[in-house]
Amino acid sequence: MFSTGHGSCGRLPRRAFLSDLGMGFTGMALGSMLFRDGISQVNASVGLNSGSHSPKLGSPLFTPRAKSVIWVFLSGGYSHVETFDPKPALNQYAGKTFDKTNLPNPIDSPLHKKRFRSVPADTINVRDVYPIIYPMQVGFRPYGQCGIGITDWWPHLAKCADDIAWVRNLWTTDNDHFAENQFHTGRHRLDETQPSIGSWIHYGLGSVNDNLPSFVSLGLPRSHTTNEAAHAYYLGPEHAGVPLAVDPKNPLPFGSRPTGLTEAEQAREFELTGRLNQLSAVEYPEDVALRARIRAYELAFRMQRAAPEAMDFPSEPNHIRRLYGLDQEHTRVAGERLLCARRLVERGVRFVLTYPSALSVWDSHQKLKENHEKLCANVDLPIAGLLHDLKQRGLWEDVTVVFCTEFGRTPGLEQRAGGKDGRDHHPHGFTIWFAGAGIEGGTIHGATDELGYHALGDGHYVTDVHSTILHLLGLDSRQLQIPGRKRLDIDYGRPIREILSKNG
Repeated sequence: MFSTGHGSCGRLPRRAFLSDLGMGFTGMALGSMLFRDGISQVNASVGLNSGSHSPKLGSPLFTPRAKSVIWVFLSGGYSHVETFDPKPALNQYAGKTFDKTNLPNPIDSPLHKKRFRSVPADTINVRDVYPIIYPMQVGFRPYGQCGIGITDWWPHLAKCADDIAWVRNLWTTDNDHFAENQFHTGRHRLDETQPSIGSWIHYGLGSVNDNLPSFVSLGLPRSHTTNEAAHAYYLGPEHAGVPLAVDPKNPLPFGSRPTGLTEAEQAREFELTGRLNQLSAVEYPEDVALRARIRAYELAFRMQRAAPEAMDFPSEPNHIRRLYGLDQEHTRVAGERLLCARRLVERGVRFVLTYPSALSVWDSHQKLKENHEKLCANVDLPIAGLLHDLKQRGLWEDVTVVFCTEFGRTPGLEQRAGGKDGRDHHPHGFTIWFAGAGIEGGTIHGATDELGYHALGDGHYVTDVHSTILHLLGLDSRQLQIPGRKRLDIDYGRPIREILSKNG
């Protein structure tokens, strides 16, 4: 009898041993499908507190209003006042300090201390309180029936104004680029790290397509400020995001079959590997890394066919390629990534984290006008193309798009190192937007003050964004629990119900 080193004198019942040993790749795939179909689902209470709930894999808690999410993230912090929250008062009071206007001084607002949590001491951290008002660097005008003001750098997206719900009162607590991790996990850098929003969705709902991951990242840069964006942490590595390259010939690192090895031969190799791993799993039943490795081997084998096909954007007709800007050099990178995101959700991927531009390129401490004008032009056509494409392909009622960044930019002129034409990081108030499934287009929700400094009212912390997405997918953030893990109340957030569609 095989010895496990656990249980009754280290012995495992013969039936359990044979069952585990037989769970090779075919058995695991079958189990996954039975689980998703509800045949072998178990609704077990796993939390430390009575009444906590573990969602049934693949089964929403209530009727969902969306099937998938495309989460578009612009790294570095785009300026809200030069994009989707223009402030004419910046031009009116340009060159004056906050205390020389007839407006309330935002630095004196109690909101400043209430929300802000700087890592450096207040005595040396002056980055967010530059007092000299810096004028807008671009013009703007109202668009759509909703009349939202959008700057001239977004001519294509502006035409979609009535398809979008604009949330103008976001805030975070971190004024350095760790806020990028914070936007995906909901936690400040000094707190215990939480799983990313994509991992919570994977944990709560599982997979739709056996041949593709449930959580994929496209263009996610490697950095200490992004290393938590697709991490699952205590949920287990099987719920982490899978990075794919926008390359139909090699979308998955080390995912190609070696030259000279047939599919049948590789299948036998993986089956043997799976059986050996299952033997180890019997001996080490609590090894989550081993379980994740087994699933990864199985998924990687199936992805060798599915991933290249899903990433085969060159097969798209010319009019679609033009819609995303693939025929222009400056829009090609963003266009390819957003088109691939559409192809992935079309094939059942639940959550696609997409970075259409490089790490921190929106971080315009200097030359804001030059940088933002170029960067907006790179993204404007492709993101508008994605919205049009979702509509024409019948995916508008299935896919929710989130467009966001880690913070806004300061209303005041950045003065470090003799700065004269840029804005610093600004977590106190900024704008993101939602579109697609479950969203009421043409909604303008929330506001910042006249200078674009503070999110007014309660505003929305980043976990409200998470809670909104989970709600649209039929999940409740308060019922996603893990034994031994106590989450803070703020971790759960609350859905932004004001932007949800009225017809569902």
